[in-house]
Amino acid sequence: MKKAYVFPGQGSQFTGMAKDLYENNELAKQMLERANEILGFRITDIMFEGSADDLKQTKVTQPAIFLHSAVLAKCLPDFAPDMVAGHSLGEFSALVAAGAMDFEDGLRLVSIRAQAMQKACDLTEGTMAAVIALQSEKVEEVCSSCEGVVVPANYNCEGQIVISGEKSAIEAACVKMKEAGAKRALPLPVGGAFHSPLMEPARSELAAGIESTTFRTPSCPVYQNVTAAPSTDPEEIKANLLTQLTSPVRWTQIVRNMVADGAVHFVEVGPGKVLQGLINKTAGEGVTAESIQSL
Repeated sequence: MKKAYVFPGQGSQFTGMAKDLYENNELAKQMLERANEILGFRITDIMFEGSADDLKQTKVTQPAIFLHSAVLAKCLPDFAPDMVAGHSLGEFSALVAAGAMDFEDGLRLVSIRAQAMQKACDLTEGTMAAVIALQSEKVEEVCSSCEGVVVPANYNCEGQIVISGEKSAIEAACVKMKEAGAKRALPLPVGGAFHSPLMEPARSELAAGIESTTFRTPSCPVYQNVTAAPSTDPEEIKANLLTQLTSPVRWTQIVRNMVADGAVHFVEVGPGKVLQGLINKTAGEGVTAESIQSL
């Protein structure tokens, strides 16, 4: 029985995340305290006691989610994945969990990514929107017909696609999506147009961060967002991580490919249960999924 471990991305954060790990596991406490040193501020205080608005700050959100997932995976007594994947930011957690890079290097890289993306967000007013109950081909067609920057960003599951781009273009696209038959097309409360060409200004900083990070062959295949295919080659992994910045997350295809390659049980590691829900809608009969948020 092949087991796939998957790691959530931005949007799964909540106040109190990883607090019980910190209080009840010495290794987790050491890793989280080391994270405070690396980041130069006590992110644990924000994770444990901060408000929802505090946790929405990009420089906090991405490292916080990464920390919850990466620390938990390290502390799980029976962690032995046959394959791993992560949704957007979660791909960094997956790579650390599979030994493709060290925890400290992964955290530094996530922090670089978060700050570079925030700078890109500040340059252009961008946003994202969820399109419900419309075929992916139709979503792509509508995006192509709109003026301005608007592209599919997250293929979450059949009938649930997130689009990303300029605020005005997203608003126009939502109207067209409904006219095309979407049940809903609603803007999301996010700080920018992630996984779109508007993230291009963040490329150079992220590229420098990736090049300065040591990558190793992971202990198992990593199914990457850009290709939805498994990889164990460090150079390929690095290239795909950079391309991910402006390319869509092909989560539907990742889940289907993992199932085709033998995965029968999925374990979501980290905050929330979003991926568990998406997997249940995608994987089909005979495949199970669970979510682990603590030891």
